[in-house]
Formats: sequence, structure tokens, C-alpha cells
Amino acid sequence: MNHLVNIYRILSDETRLRIIILLAQKELCVCELSHILAVSQPTVSKNLSKLRDMNLVTTERKEKFIFYKLKTENAILERTVKGILDNLDDYPQLIIDKNKYVDNKKIQDQCCMSRNGQEKKII
Repeated sequence: MNHLVNIYRILSDETRLRIIILLAQKELCVCELSHILAVSQPTVSKNLSKLRDMNLVTTERKEKFIFYKLKTENAILERTVKGILDNLDDYPQLIIDKNKYVDNKKIQDQCCMSRNGQEKKII
């Protein structure tokens, strides 16, 4: 029962929920998440730390940068995220977040690393 309560406690925070939904769609680094969510990198890192502590995200190091992806082994989280993504039109902020990433390739050019593997300067 504690695990269930902890999952919903994690999801009750708007920033963490937005991070989870973004990571369910694509692996992202801290600077990409920071730009999309319009919050500071330390805030994103703090929230990612909580998600890591709950074993909800996985990380992959690419050179000196860490990329995060949502783990799919948690059935409760997976069903909840699927329900949200299946009804994304009901959540305007989540659509804005998704479109910010999809429509703005500038994020990748200004971020820690471009998607083709070449290191970029952090601005």
C-alpha cells in the first residue's frame, strides 16, 4: 500500500507530473526539461532525484551529460501515464510542453548536446 501512496504522492506535484509525461514520450536531459518547463535546472534536478529515488526513471550517460527516460516496469505508473497520454487533449499544459519540444529544435542546439551526438555549448 505504501508504494501506491508514494506513486500518487510523486504524481501530485505538477512539475514532476509534467516531467513524467515528457519522459514517457522521449528521453531528455536536464537542460531540455528546464527549457520546456521554464523552471531552473536545479529545480528539474531535484525533481528528477525524487523520481530516481522511487525507481521511476532510468539514466543514460552520453559523454558528460545524463539523459533521463521513464521506466516502464511500474504497472501503476504505466497505466496512469497511458491514460493521460490517451486523453492529452484534456490537459492543455501537457500539450504545450510537448509542442515546445517538438516545434523548437533550438532547444537541442542550445542544450548540452545535439541529437546527432555532437557536443554543444551550454548557453
